[in-house]
Amino acid sequence: MHNLAVNLERSAALFPTKAALKMGTDDVSYQQLDDYANIVAHNIVKLGLLPGDKVALSCPNMTFFPIAYYGILKAGCVVVPLNTLFKSREIAYHLNDSDAKAYFCFEAPQTSADEQYGSIGYAQAPNCEHFISMLASTNAEHALETWLEESPKPFESVARQGDDTAVILYTSGTTGQPKGAELSHTNMLTNAMASQYLMRLEYSDTTMLTLPLFHSFGQTVMMNASVLTGSTMVLIPRFEPKLVIEQIISHKVSIFAGVPTMYIALLTAGEQSPEQSEKVKHSLRLGVSGGASMPVEVIRQFESRFELPVLEGYGLSETAPVATFNHIDGDRLPGSVGQPLCGHMIKITDVQGNTLACGALGEVCIKSPSVMKGYYGRAEATAESIRDGWFLTGDIGRLDEHGNLFIVDRVKDMIIRGGYNVYPREIEEVLMCHPDVEMVAVVGEHDERLGEEIHAHVVLHETSSCDGETLVAWCKSQLADYKYPRRVFIRSSLPMTATGKILKRELHPLDIVKNVAEEIGNGSL
Repeated sequence: MHNLAVNLERSAALFPTKAALKMGTDDVSYQQLDDYANIVAHNIVKLGLLPGDKVALSCPNMTFFPIAYYGILKAGCVVVPLNTLFKSREIAYHLNDSDAKAYFCFEAPQTSADEQYGSIGYAQAPNCEHFISMLASTNAEHALETWLEESPKPFESVARQGDDTAVILYTSGTTGQPKGAELSHTNMLTNAMASQYLMRLEYSDTTMLTLPLFHSFGQTVMMNASVLTGSTMVLIPRFEPKLVIEQIISHKVSIFAGVPTMYIALLTAGEQSPEQSEKVKHSLRLGVSGGASMPVEVIRQFESRFELPVLEGYGLSETAPVATFNHIDGDRLPGSVGQPLCGHMIKITDVQGNTLACGALGEVCIKSPSVMKGYYGRAEATAESIRDGWFLTGDIGRLDEHGNLFIVDRVKDMIIRGGYNVYPREIEEVLMCHPDVEMVAVVGEHDERLGEEIHAHVVLHETSSCDGETLVAWCKSQLADYKYPRRVFIRSSLPMTATGKILKRELHPLDIVKNVAEEIGNGSL
């Protein structure tokens, strides 16, 4: 039996009355969570769905998500989590591409008919046979809320093979159409077990689910690892720094996981409320960061203010997701995303696929029990990404003599200026050290003479009056002449994904550039 849902059954048997989920004033015990998931599984079978059928799930971080997720798995079906920000066209694409037979969808009661993107998208997916609304107040034929009023009865989880697909996670689709990474029960289980060990997660811990559960990081590292352990999970439907701090204090949260932009926002909120910052120190024991590279200065400031270690890890949806991690009991090198997990191998290769020497920059490649089966329905894309069992990440990095991995940048983000390779992250690290800078993204723009020119988009601290010229000078004093940004744009905010990653591709268009608050630039080399 390799069904991922068995972990929930085990925790329900061991800790039946312990709170599994907390959201606002709602508490759901482990026994209740298992009972609810059984009800979902029974109803899925009643709809005629078979083991291996794909079931899409679109829901914010609410108690409905884990209930539906584990119910789908118990029935032997495959979960296809969808980004809650998708519009109808995107929903239809994912339902059609994944061959989904059913769709669990949360739509807020106050949503107007033309903004019910889930319903509209479902109507454009003719092969998706069942629409299950989360709320009973809608006109949908089926509603999860109504199902949960049924009396619970046992359900024996459908036995699956380790290599059977458990989840299909869609990549962000920054180039071309999004692709679905097929992750097996073994992929998901081994990564949850590794995450549990890395965080030293225990029954007594309370974790916070701020990261969207449709995303690999929040789903595996926080939800599945917490269920595996019997930890209590505090669900945050929408990330708001002040609310998060209040919830950490109120529920005595011990482990927080987030992307760098969340840590930056919490630092700012902590500055505004020193008294609450003190209370957070007495609750949190560990911070975990992933999803994007964390500026070293942000880690330093966060650890100093809240007096806890922040461990940075690295991985991708295709690796379920964690591949490397810093360890609590090991040395943490500034800028490193740690060492490979147990059973994982990392190598750095050149464009021909040759393994490079220690310290050399090249593409990061991963071989592990957590590497996906492939991209659903895309044999060619799978063959391009997995070669001889090694997954080619598209990230540029290097390994030191002790196996510590340093991520330099995405291959596609590298800027080639006048023949020189420039890595945006290096410039971002320099700008983040400036006391007036809260957030930064560096991109390359087309230049007739040099090929690409370096631009920086910066969000300042609320009380700052710094200008772009000062920031150009700051970079010029600390970077080689070919590296420093010639233009700095001061912005009120940066475009982000639902998971808090900065959308660099939306910083390129000229109409965006024209509307920024300030533009300062100066000459060439």
